[in-house]
Amino acid sequence: MNKCHFMGRLVRDPEIRYTQSDQPVPVAHYTLAIDRRIKRQGEPSADFLDFVAYGKAAEFTEKYLKKGIKVVVTARCQRRNYEKDGRKIYVIEFIIEDQEFAESKRAAEGEPESNDFMQIPDGEQDELPFN
Repeated sequence: MNKCHFMGRLVRDPEIRYTQSDQPVPVAHYTLAIDRRIKRQGEPSADFLDFVAYGKAAEFTEKYLKKGIKVVVTARCQRRNYEKDGRKIYVIEFIIEDQEFAESKRAAEGEPESNDFMQIPDGEQDELPFN
């Protein structure tokens, strides 16, 4: 099974392009900075991985994602190659199958999270059917 899960922040705004076909399909490219769980001295503390979204996923990317937003991505790993100046270039990229926000809009904008739960008045705690 070829399925990977990642959580990280976009390092720049996504790049959106369209295929050169009769019915152009949107294609979004972005890079995530993904923190390493174990940080060794002298090594980077994050990895920077490239992701590609097609169709509806690319439309979502274009509409909602921007630099700094934290997302959770499910993707499949794909290796491709191409020639440039007579040299063969190998690229590993992750094709997005699913993506979602990993934090609230407030947290992404640096605002403190609010506690939206109702406060129970003093003395009412004993009347609740659960404790």
